[in-house]
Amino acid sequence: MSTRSILSVAALLLVVPLACSDDDGSGGSGNSTATAGNNPGGGNTGAGNAGGGVNTGGGNTGGNVETGGGVNTGGGVNTGGGNTGGMPPLQIGECQGHVYECGDLEDNDGDGLVDSYDPDCLGPCDNTEDSYYGGIPGQNNAPCKMDCYFDQDTGAGNDECYWDHKCDPHEVAPDFYPQPWNNCEYEGGDYEFTNGLTCAEAQATQSDVCGDYCGPLTPNGCDCFGCCELPAGSGAFVYLGSIGADESTVCTLADVGNPAICHPCIQVAACVNDCAPCEVCIGKPDPGPECDPPGEGGGNQGGAGSGGNGSGGGSSGGQCADGIQPCGLPGQDPCPFGSYCITGCCQMQPPG
Repeated sequence: MSTRSILSVAALLLVVPLACSDDDGSGGSGNSTATAGNNPGGGNTGAGNAGGGVNTGGGNTGGNVETGGGVNTGGGVNTGGGNTGGMPPLQIGECQGHVYECGDLEDNDGDGLVDSYDPDCLGPCDNTEDSYYGGIPGQNNAPCKMDCYFDQDTGAGNDECYWDHKCDPHEVAPDFYPQPWNNCEYEGGDYEFTNGLTCAEAQATQSDVCGDYCGPLTPNGCDCFGCCELPAGSGAFVYLGSIGADESTVCTLADVGNPAICHPCIQVAACVNDCAPCEVCIGKPDPGPECDPPGEGGGNQGGAGSGGNGSGGGSSGGQCADGIQPCGLPGQDPCPFGSYCITGCCQMQPPG
């Protein structure tokens, strides 16, 4: 951990009781391949934000590197849709035995936000803090064929999630989105892409194993193959693994309206984790005044229920499903050991 990160955590411990012990973790963090960061401004040299300010750009667009030793005590909320108003994580987040940028307790992109506290971090299996791109070598790198996007491997053997971008009607000339680099030309709903499974069948049904394993790792607003509604509520869907034509740009919240950078995709209905009004979602402002404010460790109540994520279950009307600890909003505790705050809910880290 850098000296600045240690000082930031120490400052936080002066004002917030320690809720869970640190996990030493194992493994080094990989290098991010993302080049399209969202921190174009300068550093914050003041004493910190003590007034609960609101950031509306989906990231901290001022750079917000705290060099004055200040601590944000006002419960500021980042309306780009992340876990940025509550207690920052205090433990290493592991992804199948590895530690990546979004789990290393470092502010890797210098925006003043660490790991799940950063809205660009979508889980522990995310190696970029400055974009939606996963950035893990080997993550969904098989041409066209897809498995669970939100773990660190390629292949459906451990998750039984099956999809193929040849099933996506966007995969037509001239752009062949969402994977133009793999020539995944659209084949239609009757196309059999694995073990006799057709595109239409995969749209309608994914296995219980897929729902149980990948469902909890899938952020609100996404399907389990990394196709997410962005901006939230827009009816437009982009592939998180998008790579620009020159292979140097990746998808950020600022670019979701540019199909050349954030490629359009079709969601797989069988494993969508939808975005309910009182849930924290990818690219969505935190729950509004129509949702009851959270108490200490509590969740928002009163919103419409979520449709769930396969067999993974959905919300009963609040921030998280019954029995799942909410996190990331002002007044909420950090997640317990072995779990990670994914769009406002503590979910177990994927096993090795």
